[in-house]
Amino acid sequence: MCPGSGLLKGQLRGGFCLYVSGMACDGERGSGLGNRLRGPVRSVWAKHDRDAEGWLPLWRHMEDSAAVAGLLWDRWLPANVRDLISGALPGGERDGRRLAVWLAGMHDIGKATPAFACQVDQLADVMRAQGLEMKTRRQFGPDRRLAPHGLTGQVLLAQWLEEQHGWSGRQSAQFAVVVGGHHGVMPDHGQLKSLDDRPHLLRTPGPSRAVWQRVQGELMDACADEFGVRDRLAVWRAVKLPQPVQVLLSALVIVADWIASNPDLFPYFPQAAHCTGAERVAAAWQGLRLPEPWSAEEPPQDVGELFGTRFDLPPGAVVRPVQAAAVRLARTMSQPGLVVIEAPMGEGKTEAALAVAEVLAARSGAGGVFFALPTMATGNAMFPRLLDWLKRLPTEEGTRLSALLAHSKAALNDAYADLMRKSAQRIAAVAVDEEDRPWRPADDKRAASAELVAHAWLRGRKKAMLSSFVVGTVDQLLFAGLKSRHLALRHLAVAGKVVVIDEAHAYDTYMSAYLDRVLSWLGAYRVPVVVLSATLPAGRRRQLAEAYAGAESTVSAEEFEAVARTDGYPLLTAVPPGGTPVIECPPASARETSVRLERLDDDFGVLADRLATELEGGGCALVVRNTVNRVLETAKVLRERFGDDAVTVAHSRFIDVDRAAKDADLLARFGPPGKSQERPRGPHVVVASQVAEQSLDVDFDLLVTDLCPVDLLLQRMGRLHRHQRGHNQGDRPHRLRTARCLVTGVDWTGPVPVPVRGSVSVYGAYGLLRSAAVLLEHLDGPRRPVRLPQDISPLVQNAYAEEAAVPPGWAEGMDTARQRHEEHRKDQAERAGTFRLDAVGRPGRPLIGWVAAGVGDADDTRAGRAQVRDSKESLEVVVVQRRADGVLATVDWIAPDKAGLELPQDRPPAPGAARAAAACGLRLPVQFSYAEVMDRAIAELEELYVPAWQVKDSYWLAGQLILVLDGDCQTRLAGFSLRYSPCDGLEVTRD
Repeated sequence: MCPGSGLLKGQLRGGFCLYVSGMACDGERGSGLGNRLRGPVRSVWAKHDRDAEGWLPLWRHMEDSAAVAGLLWDRWLPANVRDLISGALPGGERDGRRLAVWLAGMHDIGKATPAFACQVDQLADVMRAQGLEMKTRRQFGPDRRLAPHGLTGQVLLAQWLEEQHGWSGRQSAQFAVVVGGHHGVMPDHGQLKSLDDRPHLLRTPGPSRAVWQRVQGELMDACADEFGVRDRLAVWRAVKLPQPVQVLLSALVIVADWIASNPDLFPYFPQAAHCTGAERVAAAWQGLRLPEPWSAEEPPQDVGELFGTRFDLPPGAVVRPVQAAAVRLARTMSQPGLVVIEAPMGEGKTEAALAVAEVLAARSGAGGVFFALPTMATGNAMFPRLLDWLKRLPTEEGTRLSALLAHSKAALNDAYADLMRKSAQRIAAVAVDEEDRPWRPADDKRAASAELVAHAWLRGRKKAMLSSFVVGTVDQLLFAGLKSRHLALRHLAVAGKVVVIDEAHAYDTYMSAYLDRVLSWLGAYRVPVVVLSATLPAGRRRQLAEAYAGAESTVSAEEFEAVARTDGYPLLTAVPPGGTPVIECPPASARETSVRLERLDDDFGVLADRLATELEGGGCALVVRNTVNRVLETAKVLRERFGDDAVTVAHSRFIDVDRAAKDADLLARFGPPGKSQERPRGPHVVVASQVAEQSLDVDFDLLVTDLCPVDLLLQRMGRLHRHQRGHNQGDRPHRLRTARCLVTGVDWTGPVPVPVRGSVSVYGAYGLLRSAAVLLEHLDGPRRPVRLPQDISPLVQNAYAEEAAVPPGWAEGMDTARQRHEEHRKDQAERAGTFRLDAVGRPGRPLIGWVAAGVGDADDTRAGRAQVRDSKESLEVVVVQRRADGVLATVDWIAPDKAGLELPQDRPPAPGAARAAAACGLRLPVQFSYAEVMDRAIAELEELYVPAWQVKDSYWLAGQLILVLDGDCQTRLAGFSLRYSPCDGLEVTRD
């Protein structure tokens, strides 16, 4: 304790002492919130550590939080976020910073209430001695839970603004709600009414009430003076704060509070009582070392130079017209906004998106990029590409950029794991999940120029998206439209970035309802968004444009209708925030493919015979099935005909490490010329599920596919003759130099095609019949080939048109299928609305009850993903084996250094063994998603509960469901027999 400080007489239990009045200690001389306060107000506490016998006065925590908010504003918050906040205030940037600092300082004012202060007896006794009488925690009873300090803080601030500064209730609420929501949920009207009915929770009745009121007023007055807002309050009274600004301020206050609440960065008293506030904050910020946001420079005007310096292009590669046009459009938009890029498969949309993102970031002040992809597998494939791009960006010396792979199994991704290892060498890399869990500050080693880091503090479950550059599943974006705790943080994360949404056609009505709501908020935040698709229906294009423009847009319905009527392809659509859509139709590249379609009877023997004929002279065929069971049945038949070595299986029912190896193997053997080194010379067939549709740059000589919606069928066709192999495809087997696609999975013999049952369960009958209908001219008569890319847009638009032509004789079957389809879409939309975030409210409307009746926490778990995807909740397990001696071990067929590692049950496994086991995660198929079967399966899996694996040192396996296979890779679960094969994945049969 500093000499000269006024000490309370005696020592409190636990051995720590308090000062509440008299001279300031040496460390408080000069300016500061503490210097403005005397008497009882100094006894009000904010933090207490029972174990370390430390405490923190409220004024100090308020000062810490305000200082952190100022540093976040100056050094961490992207320019576009600062601009949006500042633009709502008459004093611009200066007002924006002052408001953020003041609200961060005020966030815990609700702790200056008896409902909070009574929680620690010895600290409450000190306050009582200063005239702040209060009941004990027991005496308050259950009523105390009606007064969380965020709620009481909102009420106190609103009262102060209204009583001392003449604000109305509506005017004060739009500012005070930021304080009320600093623990992740804005209070609702019911909570405010309950507290209003219990004033004793705010101030103890009787003589002590005046002391409480004086202390609360002194704290708020001191904050207004210390943080420079007193003379601004009269001006701000007339401000109508937009809801997006309220959200961003709330998120900034949350982040500032979390940092200032970390006792390793901001130690408690008495240990910390000797240092000044400035010294304290400087030391904490140096220890935290948050990477600053990306400050994008305007990229080279020459598009060839831009692409040549940013991407690893093959020799002689030229920028494609779509890529050049997209960059030009991004540069000439009236304001950075939404850019939709529709172009054929293999046209370089990913590179175009990153180039456009760089332009839009430079123009808007965005501080990073979020790349949203449909699946974890596509995210894993994208992450190293993003890192390569980041390494090529021009940056100032010493720049540190934070990067993150955002999905639940990111730590198993080699590229991300390598980034974490490198970061850990410079930073104390400790994963932090919750805001109140301590972590050790970083050391002070200086980073190299343009360092990419997976920052420890930004890897927590709630903070991950705050990294500057993020690759993740689209679920992470859709969560921004889900009423959930700490939603404001997700909004801050996306508001400061350029958002790229890949494979936009892949999302059904349920997911699209969330995506459209998120887009409406992104438009309100003026976030640049890039949407990519090869096969986007015109109606969906219009919906995306309207959602981004927002309900308040002045753009006419006719202008949006023009977006839907456009039939050009490739196609670029730009929508400035609130502005008129701009449409451009650049030419396609010179790459063209004509694909001849044929029917093929749905018979495994017929398929085997046809492939034997087609591949007689060698060649590589891709067979795509709509269900995993059909994949496995097909592979069994084809292996009997061609041999085991000539058939490869790929689907989603492999353990993670095998799935990654499958993708790598496919790329190595069937990837682009010059990159694939092992393309089979003899006949080879890959039998795959939908995993072959997305983000795999593979190239086959022949395609066989089950009938599916036409946009997805075109995606599959994008894997056929994807690259030029010799002049006029002369390096392909002679019979396969013409691209051909055989369509099966349908009984073609009746008046109306009948798709196989599995396909109907996946896609619905209507989408399959619409697909068959638009393909008829390519399947019948002269059988005009499908020309890629010319026919992509016409086929997709005709298949999804509201008033589509019906082939003769199909009317009854089509009407029945359409009715079921519309009922299903209506049901999806209604269910999506249950927890979907409301639309952006009018400026000045407070965010009271913003996420009321929400889902609680939302994260990237199987339960979390089920909230934004219309799919049954699935079970995920970690697969291990039981050796002959009874010991559990990692499976024996993976890499030699990871196979067969012992997993002892009496102690935590070695870290390498635990990680190797965790890499063998597997999602069980739909049979285990039905409630009764799932409950039985969980109960059986939980019989293997290993307490030694649940400790902190064994986080790889903690909380996981373990599926144990025997030496023959078999087991039984919930009435099913399970067999796993590294070649075929998981096979499930009913006992």
